Amino acid sequence: MHNPIEVNSPINSTKLRERERVMEFSCKAFKVGKCEGQKVVDGETMPLLLQAPEPNKTGLDSLLSDLKENKEWFEQMLIKNSAILLRGYNLTNAEDFNEIIEAFGWEDIRYVGPAPRTHVYKRVWTANEGPLSEFIYYHHEMVLINESPKKLALFCDIPPPEGGETPFVPSFRVTERMLEEFPEALQEMEEKGLKYTFTALSRSDTSSMRGRGWEDAFGTSDRVEAERRANALGMDMEWLPNGAAKTILGPRSLTRVFDGRKGRRMWFNTLVGMHGKEHSSAMMADGTEIPDNVVKRCGEIIEEESIQFKWEKGDVLFFDNMALLHGRRPSLPPRRVLVTTCK
Repeated sequence: MHNPIEVNSPINSTKLRERERVMEFSCKAFKVGKCEGQKVVDGETMPLLLQAPEPNKTGLDSLLSDLKENKEWFEQMLIKNSAILLRGYNLTNAEDFNEIIEAFGWEDIRYVGPAPRTHVYKRVWTANEGPLSEFIYYHHEMVLINESPKKLALFCDIPPPEGGETPFVPSFRVTERMLEEFPEALQEMEEKGLKYTFTALSRSDTSSMRGRGWEDAFGTSDRVEAERRANALGMDMEWLPNGAAKTILGPRSLTRVFDGRKGRRMWFNTLVGMHGKEHSSAMMADGTEIPDNVVKRCGEIIEEESIQFKWEKGDVLFFDNMALLHGRRPSLPPRRVLVTTCK
């Protein structure tokens, strides 16, 4: 006689979890989809892919209406899943992308950092214009600035023919794994804090992924005003004989806990990205060097936890910047991804 599947069987449990997941994400304005590279991390789908529920709902006007009507739900999903990918809408340019961002009413925040960028339209800028052949290392946007953007949005204008993904990493997973392997080192770094230095030339150099000059970064060619603006952002500055500026930041925390994110300790630093580099350094705030093996292993863990998908024309990707590190894989040209940062 054929026996029915029991309620607590693995097969049925999986179906129940899937049904609960769909119900939780339920919103008539969007259909939950799947994409290559998606992962489920601690019960959360990353990225959460949202599509139009019907073929006649893929236009910009329809999307803007749905986003405005479901703003609170969308923001809840972004906090819960850390990354949301809008795909399959007929979005063509920076103007469309800007309208989507403005539909949420999120306040803009000016980018401050080493990446060379060009203003495109209203709140929209190019992403890092450094050479496509280089890998842009994982980071929380503006992680070292006193006020970091809470949200980051990216728009794929021209998808690369090969490579060029924007991998991202659940920050809390890095902290969890580093605590398992290096509890004493992490305790020391947490207690002492971290200090960073970065050297920026006077003028921007787009041949480098960190080639943004201090004049562009601080919006002035006046050294006194640049120092004032740097101090307001939590930086000290030293002027070098060649006209370059050395910025000093610290002490900064190793990890941080943000409201509404399950009490998770985020790996909210740029230790691996700046340690031992030509134009930057990372150490403990009292000058103690961070062991090379700790930095090396951290980099391996970050890569192991990474998530990525292939860009498609018109994709809009939202990040919870408090919860995710992100980077850029090397790619063949052309590739054009636009960005905006929000408070």
